[in-house]
Amino acid sequence: MRVKEGNKEADILDAAIKVFAKSGFHNAKIYTIAETAGIATGSVYLYFRNKEAVLNKIFENLWGQLYKEISELNQRSDLNAIDKIYYLIDLFFDIFFEKPELAIVFVNEQTNLSHAKDDLWIRYNELFIEDGEKMLAEGISTGVINPNINVRAFRYFLLGGLRYMLDNWAKDQKALSINVLRQNVKLIIKKGILV
Repeated sequence: MRVKEGNKEADILDAAIKVFAKSGFHNAKIYTIAETAGIATGSVYLYFRNKEAVLNKIFENLWGQLYKEISELNQRSDLNAIDKIYYLIDLFFDIFFEKPELAIVFVNEQTNLSHAKDDLWIRYNELFIEDGEKMLAEGISTGVINPNINVRAFRYFLLGGLRYMLDNWAKDQKALSINVLRQNVKLIIKKGILV
């Protein structure tokens, strides 16, 4: 058996993000991912059994990172719930600012995955959402978040809004800077839209 060299898995994942962002998952080809990564097509199969396994790993890494961060954030007693939410918003935007192609893959491909319960990224996603709801509940119980806010409705509003913003930003980064988007999300959370 051949020995895996260097950081080819990371190279494959980075290449796949670029290819999936440009062509879409269904139109992407393993040989194009390999070519973009600068490796032989057969090398991809040393790491992944198929194209869906590559996409699942991208989401496993993304949601694993987000879950790790929110879990650590929820343990911090030096921040109130609003500060934690702001930190999380910054983290979310920073991840995608570093890799705009990942924002396109995130928006376009997550809902197309099979959502098999044994996929690790599904579990990370669920844990991330549970911790996010805990963060909101903490804010309600400590009086920094309006007690009339329905936690689940706010979750849908925020995550749906962020996805839509990321989609538009990733497709045209010059139309509106990511920092303007970030600051406006924070402003809306803190002040609402009323004067």
